[in-house]
Amino acid sequence: MAGSVSVVIPCYNYGCYLRQCVESVLAQEVDVDVSIIDDGSTDDTEVVGSMLASEDPRVAFERHAENRGHIATYNEGLGRARGTYSLLLSADDMVAPDAMRRAVEVLDSNPDVVLLYGKALEFIDVPPPIVAASAPDPRIWAGQNFIRECCTEVWNPISTPTALVRTSAQKAVGGYRPSLPHAGDREMWLRLATQGNVAELRGSVQAFYRLHDRNMHKQWFYDFLVNEREFRTTYETFFRHSSRFVHDSENLERMCMQRVAERGIWWSYHKLRHMQVREAFECLRFAGSVWRDQPEDEISLLDARAFLAPLSYAIRERQRRRRGTRKKFGTASSSHA
Repeated sequence: MAGSVSVVIPCYNYGCYLRQCVESVLAQEVDVDVSIIDDGSTDDTEVVGSMLASEDPRVAFERHAENRGHIATYNEGLGRARGTYSLLLSADDMVAPDAMRRAVEVLDSNPDVVLLYGKALEFIDVPPPIVAASAPDPRIWAGQNFIRECCTEVWNPISTPTALVRTSAQKAVGGYRPSLPHAGDREMWLRLATQGNVAELRGSVQAFYRLHDRNMHKQWFYDFLVNEREFRTTYETFFRHSSRFVHDSENLERMCMQRVAERGIWWSYHKLRHMQVREAFECLRFAGSVWRDQPEDEISLLDARAFLAPLSYAIRERQRRRRGTRKKFGTASSSHA
């Protein structure tokens, strides 16, 4: 018997998108239940959500009397998930046609996979037409390899509306951390990968990500350093709480922090090229603080030693990656000669 899916849809003032989101889930050919949680919206979310629940017994609607914030709402919904698999879906996004059947098929066939993701297409008003994949084409990562790749490259390949999670693994790792309001999904994927393998579903679109002026990431990531500081905190939090589940965690954390510091160096270079001197120095201070594992306010811009090591590392890494690119294209050219 195929596994079932619990879909949690937190909604705060996205009432105008809610019906389209829920209907994209109900159209899936799997056993699905939907939990809409209105986090104290001031628009018509309550009216739309209540109507959807009255129209289909698979839909439940709940309203908070006051706004509790997205992390608390996420965790409340995931805590009640009863399906074999769980999906956290923003009320402004949509699930692609037949996406859940493809995902459930892969997860049912691979009980060691705890997290599956795929491609999400961006849209504004109407989702673009897609060609249905003939069959699922999963690439399965060993969980430890996924963690290593994400940490050494400071990389997050997963678009949240595509991420189907084995509910038992979600219960094992717990909910989203309130201390990571902006990049908690990245830390969650790493935590889940300590529990098992990760599958990338290639060759098919799994979700549609809506672009609009009220996207949450636009509200939070209004400054490039907000983004970089949150990434730093995300990885530090992951290793602080989960290092005992990670192979060679000490070396991996060191490499991860080196790459975070490198990002600060290149941000500094970018800002300096645009004559944004103050921002360039802020990025240098950030890079030095990550490299030395010290708070930013303890890094003096007059102490060149704080920046020489991350600067040297950034230059070496840039040269190494360029050599690797030239070698790759040289090999490709030779093979076609």
